[in-house]
Amino acid sequence: MEFLHNMGAYFSGLGVLGLFLNSFIESFFLVPPPDFLLIAMDLKNINLALYYALICTVASAFGGSVGYIIGKLFGRPAFDWIFSGLQKRGNNKAKEYFDKVEILYGKYGSWAVFFAAFTPIPYKVFTIASGILNMNFLGFTIASVLGRGMRFFIVSVVLMFFGEKIKNNIEFVIIALSLLIILFFILLYKKRKTLVK
Repeated sequence: MEFLHNMGAYFSGLGVLGLFLNSFIESFFLVPPPDFLLIAMDLKNINLALYYALICTVASAFGGSVGYIIGKLFGRPAFDWIFSGLQKRGNNKAKEYFDKVEILYGKYGSWAVFFAAFTPIPYKVFTIASGILNMNFLGFTIASVLGRGMRFFIVSVVLMFFGEKIKNNIEFVIIALSLLIILFFILLYKKRKTLVK
């Protein structure tokens, strides 16, 4: 926890560069999510909120591609090493995460990446696993950009409209909006599958 706190403070001290680095690295390694720094910077200069959201989106999607390449080149050993810190009480959390990702891929394909990129689900788990599972890179990239973009732009747009009034409850608002959008896409996906049959 102290490491994550120190990393968060380091990124914060670098301003826009820190926001870029935080978003980039978080896509394939265990550092704090960039949302906290994005919210702080939005509230400090709300006129640049959309710019900050764009920085997060580009850096995160680029970092996601790095995660994909790591998975593609180094396979499960890299995945297990990066997420070895998640193991608790003898449970192999890395294996558990990978098994869940594999199941979701089998069921939803690139939609699984979109959901991970958009929601609080650890996006980094999906970026590395995508390379290991040889997911179509173009589909992965599109899902990443859309998911990450929607997540960060929603945060910034909500803060632009409500600012200080909602900063203490921003996570709940984002989660509620995320659930609604995810529900919409799940229904759309099921409808498409029904029409194909």
